[in-house]
Amino acid sequence: MAVRLKQMIFLLVLGAITIGLQATFWFGKNSYTTLSQTENQIQLERQHNLSLENRNDLLKAEVLDLQTGDDTMEERARMELGMVKEGEVFYRIIEINLENSSG
Repeated sequence: MAVRLKQMIFLLVLGAITIGLQATFWFGKNSYTTLSQTENQIQLERQHNLSLENRNDLLKAEVLDLQTGDDTMEERARMELGMVKEGEVFYRIIEINLENSSG
């Protein structure tokens, strides 16, 4: 009977250790849940970095165009500053939305 009691105590201790390790794995400081959240955050940051890299590439291309071509500067001045060359006539077309107008 003493051998059986020792086996039961051993199994209980082994079970308690297993439960403790599992609890640490699932709910502890560096748990599986924390790992999953961290991996998701890393994925989001990678996507954000990719969008920033794409934006930077566009800005680099625009800077290069501005440094090398007068056409780009002229186009930008026309669009953003309303530049008109001598001898040109500027026409402004205003769209009227009749659906929202009262009267």
